[in-house]
Amino acid sequence: MNRSFWIALALASTAAATVAQTPAKAARAKAGDAATTSANRNQPVDLPVRKVVLYKNGVGSFEHAGTVTGTQKVSIDFTSAQLNDVLQSLTVLDEGGGRIGGVSYNSTTPIDQQLQSIGLGLKDYPGTIAVYHALRGQRVEVTGAGAPLIGRLVNVEFRIATDKENKTSPDHYFLIVATDAGALRTVELTDAVSVHMLDAALQKQWTDYLRVISSSVERQARHLVFEDAGQGARALRVRYISEVPVWKATYRLVFPREENGKATLQGWAVVDNTVGTDWNNVQLSLVAGAPQSFIQPLSEPLYVKRPEVPIKTEVQAAPQTHEAAQTGVVAPKVMAATPRRIMMAKESEAAGVGHGSGNGYGVDAGGNFGGGLYALRPGVTRPTDAFSEGDVATNAFDDFFEYTLAQPVTIRKNESAMVPILQQELPAEHVTLWHEGATPLRAVWLENASKLTLDSGSFSIFESGEFAGEGLLDPIHPGEHRLLSYAADQAVRVRQTEFKTGQSMHHVSVQKGVIVETRMDRQSRGYSVTNSADLGRTVMIEVPRVAGWSLDDGLKAEETATDLYRFKLPVAAHATATLEVGQHGPEQTRIELNARENQTQYLLSLAQRTPQALAALQPVIDAQTAIAKLDRSLEASKKEEKTATADEARARENLTALKGNEAAKRFVENLNRAEDTLEAARKRTADLEAQKQTAIEKLDALIAGLSFDWDVREAAK
Repeated sequence: MNRSFWIALALASTAAATVAQTPAKAARAKAGDAATTSANRNQPVDLPVRKVVLYKNGVGSFEHAGTVTGTQKVSIDFTSAQLNDVLQSLTVLDEGGGRIGGVSYNSTTPIDQQLQSIGLGLKDYPGTIAVYHALRGQRVEVTGAGAPLIGRLVNVEFRIATDKENKTSPDHYFLIVATDAGALRTVELTDAVSVHMLDAALQKQWTDYLRVISSSVERQARHLVFEDAGQGARALRVRYISEVPVWKATYRLVFPREENGKATLQGWAVVDNTVGTDWNNVQLSLVAGAPQSFIQPLSEPLYVKRPEVPIKTEVQAAPQTHEAAQTGVVAPKVMAATPRRIMMAKESEAAGVGHGSGNGYGVDAGGNFGGGLYALRPGVTRPTDAFSEGDVATNAFDDFFEYTLAQPVTIRKNESAMVPILQQELPAEHVTLWHEGATPLRAVWLENASKLTLDSGSFSIFESGEFAGEGLLDPIHPGEHRLLSYAADQAVRVRQTEFKTGQSMHHVSVQKGVIVETRMDRQSRGYSVTNSADLGRTVMIEVPRVAGWSLDDGLKAEETATDLYRFKLPVAAHATATLEVGQHGPEQTRIELNARENQTQYLLSLAQRTPQALAALQPVIDAQTAIAKLDRSLEASKKEEKTATADEARARENLTALKGNEAAKRFVENLNRAEDTLEAARKRTADLEAQKQTAIEKLDALIAGLSFDWDVREAAK
């Protein structure tokens, strides 16, 4: 139901009340309360937007506030894009104890679903032939092509016409009409021809069809209406979230003409109002954080495809009787459900809601309505020294931080604005930033000494009144330092002079067959920095950091990050300065001794590198040497066994071939010798296998009992 309808209805009610009150003043006084209540019920009031909180995840929290009297309807307009978020987050609070009725809004049943209820059989955007096909069989009056024709429309057909010059024209439509006199007439559809529907029911169907079509144009406008029933004047607040453009932060860093170690940081927020409602004198808060949010199409009617179940027609089964339940059996005890009282924390009362308080609406002493849709803490926790004391307040909650502007803001619908969020002097130092493989960059080493967390955004640098460059910054929390690069430094050249590595044994330990060698690795990098400018430079050199390593004694980085060190190197004008950065750290090699593997060479190498370990390792080395000797003997025995097996097989084949022959006796002797040789080889292999198994068990015992720990550094002392 649109707003004009409500206004017309209110005017009609007022006029009727005026007529009724004319006869007597007493009757007018008696009917006053009833007329007021009726007007309140029928004329929805608009609640203006009083508070807007914008988030970095593309949603905004909105609060409407105003006063209602008695029982009154309240209307808020949205777009279809907003309505899904509104239905998912709507909160209505009557601070005077009023009762909120159901919330209604104009639905947007899909147009195809609405058109199915109209008997014309037309879809959205029908073609010309489809429109006239919908009129087939209906009584119509055709005018504009000679004498009027009254009858029933038989059909509409498309023809390709040929003119006198034998040129074809394909856009010709012809109506075939069966007149009331029983004649069939054909009329070409031209701009002068009109077709009038004579059936009132058909006209209504066309009216309904066009209404549905026109409503599809207005589907973006949603009118949410609810009734607030109560007594007297009361403060009413409505909260919801809605999709909005992300607010953007941008900064200006202005250096004085004479450097004093500080610069003025000015912060702005770019805010866009695209929700279709003016923000007049609203309290604006900007939250740098992204609470989880999503969209569900709650405003769209949802149809579920149901299965079609055929009606059963088979013969019914004969009636049956069923055994009764046993008596004397105690049934399980069921606890009666006790209604749970849901307790709602009473929010702090707002002063002067809708009565023009200092900031345009009712707020508490902290300038806040007290809580938001994402559990915002009520009030302001800390003032900041921005443009003037109290211009912007901050509020940190969860993993977010909030900028709250103390002064009301006005942003018309479909307009954007820049609002100030910070202006303060902060410690700032000019440096040149360099890391391997990159061009030296002019940068500012900024300390956030304000009470605000600086949100991510762009920044511009101004030096001596002139633009010097721009860049991007990540969030900077209070007390943090951050390097902000903004231009190339063409006067500084950085060259890496050398890269040296080295390694030395540091520690050796053996426990339960596991040898751990710890060596101390070291690497150093040298840098040469040349400054061709007329002024000195402070160069910040970034050196890769090896995880788990330490800087050499006497070295201290200006800053340490996860993957790098930053060293500050002053370089005078037209001069060169050098820096050497050494790092050292342990590197471990872990070897697990195994009696079934030949690790003799590794153990000998370890004993050579660590002579003190030789005595402990010697039994293991001897045992592994003995096993290696057994392996060689086993290999030879198995080779001999393989040869004997081949000889035995060959002798057996010869004997089989000469079976019954006098010469077979000689091959019998050969077969006997081959079998003896094979049996001896097999026995020798079995003996060697048993010896190896015994040797392995002995070595396992040696390995399990091996214990050794030696610190090379202590030994070196």
